[in-house]
Amino acid sequence: MGNGSSCFGQSHFTEVNGLRTHALVGGAGDPLVIVPGLGCASWMYTRLAGQLAQERTVYVYDPPGHGWSAGTWAYPTRIEHLTAHLAAWLRQMGLSGAALLGHSLGGEVILDLAVRCPGVAGALVACAPTGVPENPSVPIQLLRLLADLPRERLELLRLGFHAYSVPGVRRLFLLAYDQRRHLTGPLLGNVTLPTLLVSAGRDPVVHAWTIREIQRHVPQAEVQVIPGAPHALTDACPHEVARVTLDFLKRLESLRNN
Repeated sequence: MGNGSSCFGQSHFTEVNGLRTHALVGGAGDPLVIVPGLGCASWMYTRLAGQLAQERTVYVYDPPGHGWSAGTWAYPTRIEHLTAHLAAWLRQMGLSGAALLGHSLGGEVILDLAVRCPGVAGALVACAPTGVPENPSVPIQLLRLLADLPRERLELLRLGFHAYSVPGVRRLFLLAYDQRRHLTGPLLGNVTLPTLLVSAGRDPVVHAWTIREIQRHVPQAEVQVIPGAPHALTDACPHEVARVTLDFLKRLESLRNN
């Protein structure tokens, strides 16, 4: 693989439940959808998308109220809103059954989608996913993010500042607060899709034991660790994340064909 690209794909807009919804689209091959983390936007995932697009048609989705996708004052303010919108967008785009790669809160959303909307998601790749009751109070979540900042690329911090200004403080707070009551072990136990959990070796936001706890609940989950990676492993280590993702999907295809 090459070094990826900071310029990736073409913008695609579609109307979903009255909201203009954006995705960056590029590459060729079977589809793979990237679902961003809390407050993040499509432009923060172009390094990873450039790697994946060498073998897949990659859609970098902007959730409502994030990136270039529209939201409203009241929507989304709960994680279930994010799940419902992603399901509607996938159906409208003809992407039901596509492989999904979610980062951080995006990982929690795709796990939620697999349970709440059977048949919409394909294989799941959750990178540094949130999604267990250990999610701390919002102030502690913020402290963890601050601890992670020195480990990230300076360019990502610039892109992230722009991205976080779109949803605004109120929406970010409400979605972060909603994490404390969202996914639980019993719900995760209903995820029946093949699942890869990608753990970042130097992540102060989502600890390694959190990944192990999710694996304990999800029957078909396996874990890959990217040593030395910070929370935004999708940006810091795009080659490594793309490699484990594509290898995982190829193994699934080989099993289906045999």
